[in-house]
Amino acid sequence: MVAPAATPESAAPNPPLLVVLLGATASGKTALSLTLAERFNGEILSCDSVAVYRGMDVGAAKPTAAERARVPHHLLDIASPDEPYSAGDYSRDARRALAEIAARGRLPIVVGGTGLYLRALLSGLFEGPKRSEDLRERLRHSAASRSAEYLWRLLHCIDPASAARIHANDTPKLIRAIEVTVAGRQPMSAAWQAGRDPLHGFRILRIGLDPPRPALYARINQRAAAMFTSGLMEETAALLAQYGPACAALGTLGYKQAAMVQRGEMPLAAAIAATQQGHRNYAKRQMTWFRREPEVTWLHDFGDARDAVAAAERVILEQSRATR
Repeated sequence: MVAPAATPESAAPNPPLLVVLLGATASGKTALSLTLAERFNGEILSCDSVAVYRGMDVGAAKPTAAERARVPHHLLDIASPDEPYSAGDYSRDARRALAEIAARGRLPIVVGGTGLYLRALLSGLFEGPKRSEDLRERLRHSAASRSAEYLWRLLHCIDPASAARIHANDTPKLIRAIEVTVAGRQPMSAAWQAGRDPLHGFRILRIGLDPPRPALYARINQRAAAMFTSGLMEETAALLAQYGPACAALGTLGYKQAAMVQRGEMPLAAAIAATQQGHRNYAKRQMTWFRREPEVTWLHDFGDARDAVAAAERVILEQSRATR
């Protein structure tokens, strides 16, 4: 058994092993995580900012019901799409789940591509100022009337370090960074450094998937196109009917384009192409983020490839022996 029965708060000299499986979208993280969880008596902890929402299955590429039946999964379908769910919320929920998994003597495997969520879990977050709905509304209005890039330029003026880490089109993150900087009266980047609370009580093993870029893009294109023929349009219509067009979660990749088709603002072929391009761009940003993670064992193949599975198993076996 890989993970000894211990809680993260335990002061045992050999803390339990925590496997973090990271990589770009469509790199095969789900397939590899299932294989490793079955091989090492593990449980999977999702690290995905869209998969937390109920009813957002196709666009989030969640594990299927059959895949979830193979091993226990955590932090899927835990929030309503019209409810805000932050990186801080994820960190608290994920740390609680990790403690429970380790207490059962099973191997926790964190899987996903949301870099901010992973950083919140492993490195901790600062206690930022309370949300200011008035400020947020003014910033949202600025983004709508001018552009998200306007918010990015504003953030760059008051906190260049945070602006360098946030994409110019990521309106929610830009709004939060400006809010924290203005309300806290110091750059958010400085507050981050001062108040982080790293995860303790685990021996962290990071395994990264870095398949060849052309092959990855081909998979991304295929997956994005398949979403539109596998229920994304119907899923988006149901979400729009239940939560309305103002629901922030419906602004995420795939759902945004599907909603535009529903409103007659974009033809289906253009929506598929835009979603494919958006996911390729997202994959680039993911890999840029993950290459900053320390001590990653990189596997240069897809997660369903035999060589990648064998290499991941070897690394876990080596690390599990070292914890004994």
